[in-house]
Amino acid sequence: MNDPLSPDDTPPSTTGKDSGTMLSCGIDHFGPPEAIHLRRIARPVPRAGQLLVRIAAAGVGPWDAWVRAGQSTRVLEKDLPATLGSDISGIVESVGEGVTSMLAGDAVYGVTNASFTGGYAEFALADSAMMSNKPCSLDFVAAASVPVIGCTAWQMLFEHADLKPGQRVLILGAAGNVGAFAVQLARWRGATVIATGSAAETARLLRLGALDVIDARATAGPLPCGRVDVVIDTVGGELQSRAMLSLGEGGVLVSAVSEPDAGLARSVGARGVFFIVDVTAACLARLAAMIDAGDLETYGGAVLPLREARVAHEMLDGLRARPPGKIVLAVPGG
Repeated sequence: MNDPLSPDDTPPSTTGKDSGTMLSCGIDHFGPPEAIHLRRIARPVPRAGQLLVRIAAAGVGPWDAWVRAGQSTRVLEKDLPATLGSDISGIVESVGEGVTSMLAGDAVYGVTNASFTGGYAEFALADSAMMSNKPCSLDFVAAASVPVIGCTAWQMLFEHADLKPGQRVLILGAAGNVGAFAVQLARWRGATVIATGSAAETARLLRLGALDVIDARATAGPLPCGRVDVVIDTVGGELQSRAMLSLGEGGVLVSAVSEPDAGLARSVGARGVFFIVDVTAACLARLAAMIDAGDLETYGGAVLPLREARVAHEMLDGLRARPPGKIVLAVPGG
């Protein structure tokens, strides 16, 4: 039942919904995209606090590649074999003991669990505390693109930077998946948004709410943005250090990429924060309400069938060309 199938092979004709098994894409060992296999495994049963979700779509993000390559502290060698994937959307099949927030038949979205595993499958167990009702205005593919990146942007801005109306915020990598949400959320909060992006990305970033767009590659040293109160970093590296110099006294740089230079932060009278996202039902519900109200838009990228999870990871690793936006796996029959 656990024998791996190549993603290039044709899956068995019997569906997991009928047989008590399901198709999933996972790994038996850490490695490159070639380590991913399509396989048939037993369909799980929800325990207390869990949902069993019939998956319609699963988002693909860098964190999935970190798990696959053994670069994530969320999954260790002792946890293998593991099904990859965290961002999901679908229909609740059944609920475990104590779950009252969602019922069988509900359309939901969110993250599977704190390990960020289990999502690339026909069915997945999900912690109810990390799931919420799907935005009504989104289809399942678009909804699966939101949870991790949306909650990351929300928490960077409002829980770690405590962004207030009227403040100036510099968003690094603003055209990326997290960055684009951050631009919209900061605009919604009433902040002045300065974004970094290329000339080709400028029109979109201005439409999303940026007041100005800086091509960081066209300049050296401090960024030409004036003093800012908050820096949201989705890039890291040299650009993170350059952006730190734009902070005024009492400012804060929040990074979801790498630990900021504490000494450099002190030298400008600011502080640096590195954090790991904590996806919660409350945050997902807030995002869903904003999406349905028209205050947030998603940005879809490549949509691939579940059996091409390996291809999706080749895109993540830069081994294949990919369009901008979030990669999503569509699950047949979900």
